[in-house]
Amino acid sequence: MGRLSGKRAIITGAASGIGRASLLLFAREGARVLAVDRELAALDAAVTEASAAGGSALALAADAGDEASVAGAVGRCVAEWGGVDAVFANAGVSGGRIPLLEQTVEQWQEILRVNLIGPWLMIKHAAPAMIGRGGGSIVCTASVAALRANAGGSPYSASKAGVVSLVQTAANALLGTGVRVNAICPGLIETGMTRPIFDLARARGTEARIGQLNPLQRHGRPDEIAAAALFLASDESSYVNGQAFAVDGGLSSTHPFAGHRR
Repeated sequence: MGRLSGKRAIITGAASGIGRASLLLFAREGARVLAVDRELAALDAAVTEASAAGGSALALAADAGDEASVAGAVGRCVAEWGGVDAVFANAGVSGGRIPLLEQTVEQWQEILRVNLIGPWLMIKHAAPAMIGRGGGSIVCTASVAALRANAGGSPYSASKAGVVSLVQTAANALLGTGVRVNAICPGLIETGMTRPIFDLARARGTEARIGQLNPLQRHGRPDEIAAAALFLASDESSYVNGQAFAVDGGLSSTHPFAGHRR
């Protein structure tokens, strides 16, 4: 029996990177997954792969930072499968590397809309569907950029710090309902969002140095974050609530230092 057998799940940002890896893993572990993304072609391909591997998934083109879209996604999951047991609010945008003093209000608004308002909207609309059935699990993607400087641009980092606060306040606002809310703080993971960093390093011949600042001295993979999301979405984490888990090779465990190299 799969670790999510019988669960009905929603994953946003499911067309690529961490979301896609989570879609495939959740489906393999027995969940029926509503996969949400704005990129329909890539989303359809991911859903096809999940279904071909024996999973159960549906694609829904939607904007994770738009309230009508989020409400519609929750409604679709309930209509298709009778409820919602788990949500992975994973969709996000980076905002690029624009210097702080050159950023615009519009750039900040868009990053906050997707990265912070989006997870809040999912909590707002998914929690009531879970409360009526005794509870559920909501997992949000934050970042190590929420915990320390220099892991992302200012608006991105601020939005992810907001996600950490959101899961703490939401977990307490939902006390007694059985709905758990937690966050994952990934370190440097190779995804579509971070691809420019990896492409530049490969072009320079410095790929081996990517991730050297953490104790494992390597970058992470989407499937490693998906595994953390699976744990938090499953009943195995039934006593975990209001927490932000760093999955970063140990990067956030220390201040910068010059370590010994083997």
